[in-house]
Amino acid sequence: MAKKLLDQLREVLRLKHYSYRTEQSYVDWVRRFILFHGKRHPAEMGAPEIQAFLAHLAMEGNVSASTQNQALSAPLFLYREVLHQEIDPVPLPSAKRPQRLPTVLTRDEVLRLLNHLHGVHKRMAQLLYGSGLRLMECVRLRVQDVDFEYRTITVRDGKGEKDRIVPLPETVIPELRRQIERVRLLHQEDLAAGYGEVYLPYALAEKSPNAAREFIWQYLFPAPRRSVDPRSGKERRHHIDPSSLQRAVKQAAQKAGIPKRVTPHTLRHSFATHLLQAGYDIRTVQELLGHKDVRTTMIYTHVLQRGGLAVRSPLDLSISPWSMMRSQCDLGKIDRR
Repeated sequence: MAKKLLDQLREVLRLKHYSYRTEQSYVDWVRRFILFHGKRHPAEMGAPEIQAFLAHLAMEGNVSASTQNQALSAPLFLYREVLHQEIDPVPLPSAKRPQRLPTVLTRDEVLRLLNHLHGVHKRMAQLLYGSGLRLMECVRLRVQDVDFEYRTITVRDGKGEKDRIVPLPETVIPELRRQIERVRLLHQEDLAAGYGEVYLPYALAEKSPNAAREFIWQYLFPAPRRSVDPRSGKERRHHIDPSSLQRAVKQAAQKAGIPKRVTPHTLRHSFATHLLQAGYDIRTVQELLGHKDVRTTMIYTHVLQRGGLAVRSPLDLSISPWSMMRSQCDLGKIDRR
């Protein structure tokens, strides 16, 4: 019996090592594309139907540019990798993302934010800011990725499937040592209960059958409870839910009275900006962030250019130091009255 189209899509995504999140997203967009066209089979459709679907999302759904691009990527993957069908040479719309400057915290705001975080959420937030990690890079860290001797963290299989080395902040070392001991105890409890396996990337589980139960492969920030892996059906201890850190950071920013929209990614933006403020060159920051193109890193130089390309306001130029002193003296006379 032939596999259903969406099952074929899932199988190809897994063979190509796409993440589970991407798998869910692509399957959902392809399903919505098919339903939008009255359950017609994609083999009977092509570029005009994709265009109509995207136009519907843009005009009636009012979706963002990133969402529209994702909705385009899913059916294109289906045609190229599953149906092995070339799309007619009809121009496909690709929404352009708006260029916005990232939100950056001052050093004082970072400290205030961290002071309102506690436990594992505080340790994770310290790594986002202190090492410049992305949220998912942080939650996916394994015990073996932390090197206390060399004061480094290895980010494995980051964005673009690239590994990189980032600094391990000295201030978090004592707490991270205690965190690893907590992971060790939790892992021993799981092993005693007949569990203790963790998800391993790609074919590593087949090459090293016992690696999934080794301590070094356990997540640095494990989930409080075991759960069933949706792909394998095995009960395992996964990493902590990233949404818990998102909520904790949002609440901490509110308690700290920070008048900005703060997310975990804001700490990564602040990491990059503060390094540039400290005099580190753009290439070093690019490497630490894991950016493929230096132009992506250049966005943080714009944050540092106060007042529009560091231009001094003409209002400030029109006020001489002498006139400012006279104004202050006049205010002093008024106060004495």
